[in-house]
Amino acid sequence: MLTFKDKTVEDALLCPICKSRVEIIYENSGRLQCKGPKTHSYDFASGGYVNLGAPVQSGGGDSKQAVRARSDFLNTGLYEPIARKLKKLLAEYLTPNALVVDAGCGEGYYSELIAEEDGYALAGFDLSKFATDAAAKRAKAKGRANAFFGVASVFSLPLADSSADAVVNIFAPCAENEYSRVLKDGGLLFVVAAGPEHLLGLKKSIYTKIHRNEARADMPVQMKLIHNERLTYNINVEGNESIKNLFAMTPYYWKTSQNDVQKLEALERLETEIDINFEVYQKI
Repeated sequence: MLTFKDKTVEDALLCPICKSRVEIIYENSGRLQCKGPKTHSYDFASGGYVNLGAPVQSGGGDSKQAVRARSDFLNTGLYEPIARKLKKLLAEYLTPNALVVDAGCGEGYYSELIAEEDGYALAGFDLSKFATDAAAKRAKAKGRANAFFGVASVFSLPLADSSADAVVNIFAPCAENEYSRVLKDGGLLFVVAAGPEHLLGLKKSIYTKIHRNEARADMPVQMKLIHNERLTYNINVEGNESIKNLFAMTPYYWKTSQNDVQKLEALERLETEIDINFEVYQKI
């Protein structure tokens, strides 16, 4: 049964093939149907998401294993201060009826918490069908009828021009041109990214030579930076499985030699820094 029912999101969605507007058909498990001459149709999966990605993108993004590892770690609550800070920023800058796009939503941990705010409409997109499935199931379990999830690249969002009040970009590629296209004039981009000391303790447990995180090369250059702050705290990760789940969430997972990865096998407790930059940009 399709539980998503939000006209604000529905009105913003576009058919990824012909770029026509769409409507939701509430028959059986539900489907999106475009209003173009060929009426392309997209079925909602049983979990509640829709695949709106281009065929070339099929199978992209995080694996089922990676999504499960991230979900298990985030469910420990160790990243909850990040979510609380983001929600506070959204409340400071947005009106309750805002359409918020979570670009690169992953398993929906942050999306669901954003959608719990009264009045927000939430559209989350990720390249991984496993991630969007998990995100839709998480929102459905919490009764978030205002949260939509679709498979799509952050560089090609199935949304109309100037349709969104805000885009949130959390540990995901920052596609400034695409975000600027979907944002209304004066719309806001919230970027949540790793600071220089982020997960330094984790890196020390793996590598001999430690490098602090460098500034990102994909940050906006045409939008106006209107807010910048940093959140730092320490966490204690208990248990080898949770430590490996945290490692699997990071870019290091794909870049680390097997010899270095093996250093985590006997680790049962990890203390590490959390260092997060929050930046808010405005489309001008």
